[in-house]
Amino acid sequence: MDFYQFAKSVVFTALKPIYRMEVIGLENFPKEGGILLCSNHIDALDPPVVGITSPRPVNFMAKEELFKLPILKSILPSVHAFPVKRGLSDRQALRTALDLLKQGQVVGIFPEGTRNKTGTLGKGFSGAGFFALKGEANVMPCAIIGPYKPFRRLKVIYGKPIDIAPYRERRAKAEEVTEVIMASIQELLDEHYKKN
Repeated sequence: MDFYQFAKSVVFTALKPIYRMEVIGLENFPKEGGILLCSNHIDALDPPVVGITSPRPVNFMAKEELFKLPILKSILPSVHAFPVKRGLSDRQALRTALDLLKQGQVVGIFPEGTRNKTGTLGKGFSGAGFFALKGEANVMPCAIIGPYKPFRRLKVIYGKPIDIAPYRERRAKAEEVTEVIMASIQELLDEHYKKN
């Protein structure tokens, strides 16, 4: 067992009983090929929750500052995180994400860019559409429905992949594709909020 799988099992064992996690739609997750995994963002625990519920390893961007902390700087690369400079056009982070997608891996992002505690889905940044168009990968929408409160149910819903090929063929703009992605996440939220 590599460190990623070890960490995944430890975090899963710690979080599942506290948050009564329910995972829906795993059958929608492609077993191979590049996937851009796009989720809403409601809590700092979202990355590990997505990481432990995804059937495939997820590579997440993490703010560069975290890689300078004594313990995290050695742990983060081992759990497939890579640094990104916030507020800047970080070309190295862009290249890393695109390379991972083209290698057939899963890259996880939160298109809202920051946590949204209003209970509604915020506007997505065009970077999500950029990665979807340039990364030669399909998009997997994901919705997290809280609250993150002990012994309250937490849902993680994986929707059906969005085929980005038609948008690439007609050279759609990144902003349009981001709107399509956000609409797919919103559909998952609308469908499952009332069942929570």
